[in-house]
Amino acid sequence: MALQLFELVGTEEDRPFSPYCWRIRMALAHKGLEAATIPWRFTEKDAINKHKSDKVPVLLDGERAVNDSWAIANYLEDTYPDRPSLFGGEGGRAMGRMLNWWGDTVVVAGMFPFIVADIHGHLRPVDQVYFRESREARFKKSLEEVASNRDAGVDTFRKSLDPMRLTLKTQPFLGGAAPNYADYIVFGPFQWARAISPFKLLAEDDAIYAWREKMLDAFNGMARNSAGYPV
Repeated sequence: MALQLFELVGTEEDRPFSPYCWRIRMALAHKGLEAATIPWRFTEKDAINKHKSDKVPVLLDGERAVNDSWAIANYLEDTYPDRPSLFGGEGGRAMGRMLNWWGDTVVVAGMFPFIVADIHGHLRPVDQVYFRESREARFKKSLEEVASNRDAGVDTFRKSLDPMRLTLKTQPFLGGAAPNYADYIVFGPFQWARAISPFKLLAEDDAIYAWREKMLDAFNGMARNSAGYPV
């Protein structure tokens, strides 16, 4: 049975925008594997609850369901060892675990306030209600208030990416000479933002901007060809 991947969408099914789903979409392409997309929205919990999850991505491989992007990446690596490696060995996998946390706590969390109101604008009314209530409870202010300071705050976010920026001064990708799952961990959030928001997170003279351009072109422009803003 073909692989299937539950991916987060809004009003448009050709605009998948979860950072975690994009990590796996890139990982599948790296492995040379194809997965049929199952569009999923925030309020469609029943569709994935039966797979013991309440969030995406969820990968279906025959009768097997795998949840969580890091778990899925490891599953792909271990289940399809004859395909190109996502980590380049156990040392790379161990480093990837640390980078996965950095991607969540610094990259995803850092850009989320800047794009949160734009996400709301891409959702169906029923999902807008859920999204606004849940995210405003988290921030304890309106989505519009959260995003109101983004022009002033983006420089601090850019500065937080210095470890990545310094790395890219000495090698073309986080994975070294070619991209691997380290790159997909960080690219997923940037593709998330690009899909859903016109806000410019990066300056065009930034090494990370140039890296993102290369990632957009990877796998015959898979990410670039997905619906998004020219950021």
